[in-house]
Amino acid sequence: MLPDKFSFGVMEDHEALILNEWATIEGWNPGLCDQKVAREFDPEAFIALRKDNELIGGGSIISYNGLYGFMGLFIMRTDFRGQGLGAKLWTYRRDQLINRLQPTAAIGMDGVFNMAPFYAKGGFKLAHRDLRYEGIALANKSAGVTELRDIKFDALDAYDQKHFPVPRSAFIKAWINQEGVFGYAVVKQDQLLGYGVARPCHKGYKIGPLFADSADIAETILSNIMGDIKGEFVQIDIPEPNIAGLQLATKYGLIESFGCARMYLGHVNPVPLQNIYSVTSYEFG
Repeated sequence: MLPDKFSFGVMEDHEALILNEWATIEGWNPGLCDQKVAREFDPEAFIALRKDNELIGGGSIISYNGLYGFMGLFIMRTDFRGQGLGAKLWTYRRDQLINRLQPTAAIGMDGVFNMAPFYAKGGFKLAHRDLRYEGIALANKSAGVTELRDIKFDALDAYDQKHFPVPRSAFIKAWINQEGVFGYAVVKQDQLLGYGVARPCHKGYKIGPLFADSADIAETILSNIMGDIKGEFVQIDIPEPNIAGLQLATKYGLIESFGCARMYLGHVNPVPLQNIYSVTSYEFG
């Protein structure tokens, strides 16, 4: 139960902007269009905690067509922390998302490490760590890639579905077509073997997703993306089990700066972590 004058509800447009500002202050560096993409795909993807109609906390609970859910962007306003309200907000979000999904659907999240014990009490189990590497994009463009706009979306969508627990066609179509995105794919003998995008953020760019059948293909895509954003600040979020991905980030001068615990509630369809060189985002999976 919430105290008097406190309430939960679906987030409104102006509140989403506030949540985005809080995420920027926290150093999470959200993409400039991330929330727009998520909210248009799932209008109930963001939950607000309010006091007297004023936003004091929030977070995302995106549903991928009822087949899979993801929780992220969990933030309490600083003056309301330490009062137990954050726990109530997190629990409400989890329960709301469960209710929006099919009975057998799993929920994923990338939580900061020090909160993992709390999430475990809420039913989530640790799968692995996702590690953020960052630095300045320094690479030269090379041959062997095709711009994403020249790839038939059905082919890209089919490849994406091999690397995400459920189909997310409408979401990924909007994601790769954000304003300011750079994206490439590698195609050989009419087979798509990898693709990646970089999107503009409050500071520089984030690369994600970056999926590839091999480290060489991932490097070809990464170097061309970095060639487009050369000299810009860049971040990439790599599943720790993908050793080749970590080595590739280091090869290009990026340094580990942050990380999250990838956790799941329920049984999630397995994905080939060795082919995931960057997750799409910590907020949406």
